[in-house]
Amino acid sequence: MTAPPPAHDTLLNLAQLRAFAAVVDAGGFGAGAAELGLSQSAVSHAVASLERSLNAPLLVRSTPVRTTALGAEAVRHARAAVAAAAAVQDAAQRHAAGVVGTVRLASTPSVCRGLLPPLLERWSEVLPGIRVRVLEGTETESGAWLEDGTADLAILDDASDSGVHLATDPYRALLRRDHPLAREERVHVADLEDDALLISLTGCESHARAIHEAAGIRFTPAQRVRELGTLIGLVEEGEGISLVPEVVRPLLPDTLTLVPLVPHHTRTLTLREPPGRASSEAAKALVEAAA
Repeated sequence: MTAPPPAHDTLLNLAQLRAFAAVVDAGGFGAGAAELGLSQSAVSHAVASLERSLNAPLLVRSTPVRTTALGAEAVRHARAAVAAAAAVQDAAQRHAAGVVGTVRLASTPSVCRGLLPPLLERWSEVLPGIRVRVLEGTETESGAWLEDGTADLAILDDASDSGVHLATDPYRALLRRDHPLAREERVHVADLEDDALLISLTGCESHARAIHEAAGIRFTPAQRVRELGTLIGLVEEGEGISLVPEVVRPLLPDTLTLVPLVPHHTRTLTLREPPGRASSEAAKALVEAAA
């Protein structure tokens, strides 16, 4: 008797995975078929074919249906495959539609230089007809530009449910490499009280204040600096230390380092559309691609 081929030698198809995920998510073959706009027999055949390909049952035919141990693991991958296929189709449609235009995107210098480059590269690949014009400003300026129409999109420090969350960005201590605490795994903000605290005005001050308040320490910056490059230069020259987000790491010279902070503190970087008015087709396309 010839043994069945091992599962990893079989070829699965998207229709099988889509049917399987729909049945699990809808709780039954009939509901899954209705969700897909197919006949119940077609969906049943697709799932049975998938099980034969894998040489193992994926579902317990009950009401509602239940997954086997393998099915519970497989359905996660099936959903991911279906989502990936939909993303490919969306990209193809955008290319076919030929979305064109210029989108003005506002954010802080640290985000524009640390987070934005790979996103711009991604957008240029999937949306070659859209030109992104970057506007650098403080967090307050970027938000205001989005509201008054100066910017079409903005990457803001925003943990709300609106927009596309791009990254969770932890705060670090910015130190010279010859600082006594530079080699520590983490540093408590209280241990930095003897150093002059330099603060960036581009969006870091509220977070630095929150870190100090969480530690029960007075927030007393020695100097406030608008330009991120100036702040980095002052720390490099030994004029003090700073508290900055992880996203600035690519901008630092070899003489400086970032050390994790106690208390731990993060911000959420979110791509936001303008409130109260419709976005352009080009801006919508960028948001969809980022999501």
